[in-house]
Amino acid sequence: MPVSARRGEIAAAIREHQVVVVAGETGSGKTTQLPKICLELGRGVEGMIGHTQPRRIAARSVAERIADELGEELGGTVGYQVRFTDRVGRDTRVKLMTDGILLAELQHDRQLRRYDTIIIDEAHERSLNIDFLLGYLKRLLPRRPDLKVVITSATIDPQRFAAHFTDRDGRPAPVVEVSGRTFPVEVRYRPLIEESYDDEEGEPVVRDQTEAVVDACRELVTEGPGDILVFLPGEREIRDTADVLNALEWGRETVEVLPLYARLSTAEQHRIFQHHTRRRIVLATNVAETSLTVPGIRYVVDTGFARISRYSARTKVQRLPIEPVSQASAQQRSGRCGRVEAGIAIRLYAEEDHLGRPEYTDPEILRTNLASVILQMAALSLGEVAGFPFLDPPDRRQVTAGTQLLEELHALEGVERGRHRLTKVGRRLAALPVDPRLARMILEADRLAVLREVLVIAAALSVQDPRERPADRQAQADQLHARFRHPRSDFLTLLNLWQHVRVQQRELSSSAFRRMCRDEHLNYLRIREWQDLESQLRQAAKQLGLKTNRSSRGSGAAQPSEPAEHDEDGIHRALLAGLLSHIGLRDPERRDYLGARNTRFAVFPGSGLFRKQPAYLMAAELVETSRLYARVNAVIEPEWAERLGAHLVKRSYSEPHWSRKRAAVMAYERVTLYGVPLAAGRLVSYGKVEPALARELFIRHALVYGEWGTHHAFFAANRAMLEEAEELEHRARRRDLVVDEHTLFDFYDSRVGQDVVSGASFDSWWKQARRHQADLLTFDPGMVVSEAGRQVSAAEYPTAWQHDGASLPLSYHFEPGAEDDGVTVDVPLAVLNQVPDDALSWQVPGLREELVVSLLRSLPKGLRVSFVPAPDHAREFLASVPAGQEPLLDALERHLRARTGVVVPREAWDWSKVPGHLRPTYRVLDTAGSVVASAKDLGALKTPLEERLAGALDEAAEDRTRTGQRSWTFDAVERSFERTLAGQHVRGYPALVDEGATVGLRVFPGEEEQEAAHRLGVRRLLALVLPSPAGRLTEGWDNRQKLVLAGSPYPTVAALLDDCVLAAVELLVDRHGGPVRDEPAFAAMCQAVRPELEASSRGVLADAVRVLESWRETDRVLSGTVDLRLLPAMTDMRGQVARLVGRGFVADAGAGRLRELPRYLAAVRARHEKLMAGGVDRDRQLMERVGPLQEAYLQRVAALAPERPEPPALRGVRWLLEEYRVSLWAQHLGTGQSVSDARIRKALAAA
Repeated sequence: MPVSARRGEIAAAIREHQVVVVAGETGSGKTTQLPKICLELGRGVEGMIGHTQPRRIAARSVAERIADELGEELGGTVGYQVRFTDRVGRDTRVKLMTDGILLAELQHDRQLRRYDTIIIDEAHERSLNIDFLLGYLKRLLPRRPDLKVVITSATIDPQRFAAHFTDRDGRPAPVVEVSGRTFPVEVRYRPLIEESYDDEEGEPVVRDQTEAVVDACRELVTEGPGDILVFLPGEREIRDTADVLNALEWGRETVEVLPLYARLSTAEQHRIFQHHTRRRIVLATNVAETSLTVPGIRYVVDTGFARISRYSARTKVQRLPIEPVSQASAQQRSGRCGRVEAGIAIRLYAEEDHLGRPEYTDPEILRTNLASVILQMAALSLGEVAGFPFLDPPDRRQVTAGTQLLEELHALEGVERGRHRLTKVGRRLAALPVDPRLARMILEADRLAVLREVLVIAAALSVQDPRERPADRQAQADQLHARFRHPRSDFLTLLNLWQHVRVQQRELSSSAFRRMCRDEHLNYLRIREWQDLESQLRQAAKQLGLKTNRSSRGSGAAQPSEPAEHDEDGIHRALLAGLLSHIGLRDPERRDYLGARNTRFAVFPGSGLFRKQPAYLMAAELVETSRLYARVNAVIEPEWAERLGAHLVKRSYSEPHWSRKRAAVMAYERVTLYGVPLAAGRLVSYGKVEPALARELFIRHALVYGEWGTHHAFFAANRAMLEEAEELEHRARRRDLVVDEHTLFDFYDSRVGQDVVSGASFDSWWKQARRHQADLLTFDPGMVVSEAGRQVSAAEYPTAWQHDGASLPLSYHFEPGAEDDGVTVDVPLAVLNQVPDDALSWQVPGLREELVVSLLRSLPKGLRVSFVPAPDHAREFLASVPAGQEPLLDALERHLRARTGVVVPREAWDWSKVPGHLRPTYRVLDTAGSVVASAKDLGALKTPLEERLAGALDEAAEDRTRTGQRSWTFDAVERSFERTLAGQHVRGYPALVDEGATVGLRVFPGEEEQEAAHRLGVRRLLALVLPSPAGRLTEGWDNRQKLVLAGSPYPTVAALLDDCVLAAVELLVDRHGGPVRDEPAFAAMCQAVRPELEASSRGVLADAVRVLESWRETDRVLSGTVDLRLLPAMTDMRGQVARLVGRGFVADAGAGRLRELPRYLAAVRARHEKLMAGGVDRDRQLMERVGPLQEAYLQRVAALAPERPEPPALRGVRWLLEEYRVSLWAQHLGTGQSVSDARIRKALAAA
């Protein structure tokens, strides 16, 4: 071996120097020969020769090799210790171990007294453990001058190690270089841009990576026999390239394409090392650079890229970006083809690119999370990272990130004398041989009694996933693994897998268990590694005093298809303790998760939560490849994170406000953990957040504004005083009568205890305070009302208004612009009919003068100038005219005419210019005191409430109502009656009502409605009682006459004849004295009407026939298509005819008015004739005169209650409108009475 040639030089260097650096390529023999050289020098006597390796497999195999060369059994002179195995005996002098084992020993052997020599092998790999050991040894060596340190490295910058270990005189450690067994390697550069030819547009052709690999392989195949090793960045690129290479034709030669990456199953990895006869193309990641030596390689294709683990200080996640490899890595790759004979390496990038790359790959310490290192340093009291002699000091941001993670885990807190202080939790974390996150999970699991399950999960997260997915059997593997899937947790999926494996292991023999693992695509070695680590963690937990729980199925008795009976929430809360910065909130719009520090990530497709993603989740790791993915996930509740991260969460509060219901100041709380919202809009008590503001709001709202439901005597007394004072302000319409709120606040502020922030805390304080001074918080009446307030007269602002025996409550409100500003009169619904529309036209005395002044000022200027100054005229009017004897406007108009001779028309008063508070608001209340309606115009209120008023009257006069009668079964029908209802005198007006086939008795709110209804009711009852002559009215008629009747708007001839009889009855009732009100008078009326009824009915029928003949002629004229210009007029005429002649028109018009209908219909035909003769414009002008009047009448009719008959005055307006139409369009027909638009308007106003 090359190292043997330098044996003497190496031995001399070790003998003479405390630190020696041995540099040589792989295969030089330095790993196996250096321990033997040390033994020959007498080392390993005072202490062992510690020999570290980066990997467990290397520690074991090297120990076996050295023991074999010494001819001894393993465990004797030569032993080894790795994470799961300790083969070190009492006589061991050379101890092989992983660098992690030596690092762990520092916890209990700070001076490394067990060793007299330390060999750090493969130092060029610059792992985190190696860099930490090198820094620790640099500090230790001055205190251990007897300790020898040998550092081995590949020929990658050995001078860095030498310079790190300078002696007292500042001289670097000696470097002994030994050459490896290598053959020459020809390096060829084949960049992706081929400049030898252009495309059709003259641009240089750029190949993709796969094309370049294929071209390179074809080139190397022609060079001669030998296998090809292709370095690719990742698994995806390997699969893509394999697909292309397998599809190629290689001529006579057969080529086998094999993948090689860390996640391959053991069987697939072993294929690489098996004997073969065909040429192989091995597609590998950078795992083949130094970790594995692939036999038979003569050619290398280097894409120049690799996935390199890097920790992002900004996002706090470990990333795996694809980056160009360093020059040193490229050299390692090309050297892989010079082991057996001369080789050729093709680099798929330019030589200039290669020379421009960094010489070396960044050490792990510069690109990983330093939490473990910082924790160990804190546990060993080694000071801050910045002062530790690392070979390459880590970036300050990485140190900060590591410290933040430990603070997140509650392992570090505060800063004491420039150093972070290790917490009790931190000391326990440092004692566990796992990542700090996993250690934190284990400690929390002990507290929640789920340690057994979490140990299993923590071990699983520390090893490579034992589930395999062979490229050719992915679907089958997924189906088998789906048995263990938990719908809400990938962690519990691992636990289910663990239980399955434990059951199978107990039931099967060792070989059968191995076959089961193979058949179910489970990696046996990784399963064993998982179990070994779980056992080791259990032992470490036991040493810390942690107790594993005994769950009902913790022993693994569950079948794989059965869900295990675990405390699932407890497990997840324990796991979350170590993953607080790995939580995420789903963003439905972007379909990803918002993570810590504003990161964005997606659920990894292989996760059980991929298809049904929850609102909140936690992830065991966040890894960035093509995007940031969350791997191994579980559903969480945000409350868990808030509780576990209480030392980390940020709380903000908004909208502090007084809550009467809770008697406390509340606010909306927003809780975030690293920017992830855990709670938003949560209502919380604000007293502990900001006591001073909470106290202020309590005093202001609860005590000053009275927004508090309490029974304290002082509170009720104070509120009563304030309400009385405020009522004075509303009446007098002044804001200076009551003490202001600032004075009240100061009063309470000076007396209420400083710790009072809510109703509850006030009650506690007041319970003690009132014992010493019971009236401490009671107002002095003199402080509440000002002197001006005490001069306000109650007589000017009465609390009730008396009218016609009814006492209507008055209330006052001072809020300019509000609908209820001013005086409000409460009118019970049952007495609404008794209150005249101008009931309170004089206003209350305190507002009367202001009302009159405003009215005078509302007049047009021509009138207003006669009454200047208005206040003087107002006072004179009020002094000389008694209030309330007549409506205000009537009295005011007469007074002004008498004093000045000026006549003021009613329409001259402009109520829109009168302030709203001077017009009373009428508020109608039902028997329960609820507001039914309110308005300034009482008359406008009455119309829509007629039906409800009738119901209220029916309720008040329940004994006076009846329905469904066909004869006189009533007592005498009074003109009116009075009852007391809800403390009010209610007056009703009973009347018979026409129900169609029967007659009823109802109570109406007014005389006008009573008269109209009673007339129709009596008419119907007579028609029901007397024999009808309808069947005899058409005796002797010929077919032509009968045909006229058949063409009427009635459904049958019989209905028309019955209507004629009804009209005749009404005619005879009027002839014999009008509607009757008692049974004797009704009997007399029957006797009077019976003999005349048939003759009168025949007369009415004759008039109806004439109407129908005229109607048919008019209908013929108005039928047919219409020119668009004539449409408005035609529509109006058709509407008029429909109102005149329709179903029930005979009795509706009455016998007297029925005779006028032919004239009205003739006027329609005359209008039509003029219209067709070209009088469109004239017709439009006349329509503009009658249209508004007609519309006003129809609106009044539509506003009537459904059962209310049309009052006589309103019926009079109807016939005035018909006469007016005759005067406008057919003056030659003459009118039945004098008519004009002014007369119609007056009639409408009076109706």
